[in-house]
Amino acid sequence: MTDRLHPTRTIVTGASGELGQAMARQLAQPGAQLSLWGRDGEKLAAIAAQCRAQGALVNVRSLDLTDVAGAVAALLAEDDACPFDMAIFASGLGDIRAQGALVEDPAQVARLIQVNFTAPAAMAAALAGRMAGRNSKGRLVLISSAAAFHALPFAASYAGSKAGLSRFTDSLRIAMRPHGVSVTLASPGFIDTAAGRAVPGARPMPLSPEEAARRILRAAMAGRKGMGRAHLVTPWHFALLRLFDRALPRFLRDRLLRSLAPPGW
Repeated sequence: MTDRLHPTRTIVTGASGELGQAMARQLAQPGAQLSLWGRDGEKLAAIAAQCRAQGALVNVRSLDLTDVAGAVAALLAEDDACPFDMAIFASGLGDIRAQGALVEDPAQVARLIQVNFTAPAAMAAALAGRMAGRNSKGRLVLISSAAAFHALPFAASYAGSKAGLSRFTDSLRIAMRPHGVSVTLASPGFIDTAAGRAVPGARPMPLSPEEAARRILRAAMAGRKGMGRAHLVTPWHFALLRLFDRALPRFLRDRLLRSLAPPGW
């Protein structure tokens, strides 16, 4: 990463997760100011120490994004104190329906939608308006998933919440572009994290958290006049799978998606 890829003040949500930690490490350098948010206070303290060792000024906030109103209020309070140049919404939960169940537990559905869609969308909207108002040419990065391209019957809330976030992000990008605010959607495939490995099923072409973070940050800084790429799908094979899903007749697509469920599900 070169100096021009490092905004002065950045918030990273999900910074106690492996992707968020990788983002923070790659952004940390002398002069950088990082606000790292996550649920796990111990992991937050560890990544904050690493970033400070690289010269960054760091503050941390431990919170649960299921409290959406509290998260938005905390975000705006921090932005009041020192405006953000960049926000990376990397928090997220992944899960599938319980083995033997026909559908996911309603509480699980609500939790995944709050963390994967409602909270990042609300926070991005709150910050986008402020960035546009101060003509800061700020940057917003929202992390979706290649799963958003497919109607996964064993992971409906995960795929659905990420699909909602994807459509919201693209809409926000269109609205913000005339105001100089860059909005980038990232849809990675499988990232090799402990949380991901805990969910049964195949994980082809996995990216390390560091590689996924590098690609996402590059995309956020790329594009015409540095406005960022509109949409990063990585690895590129998942873009082809998206087209394949769209091209298949519905009955074949449905049969294929059912076949992807882990054995016994």
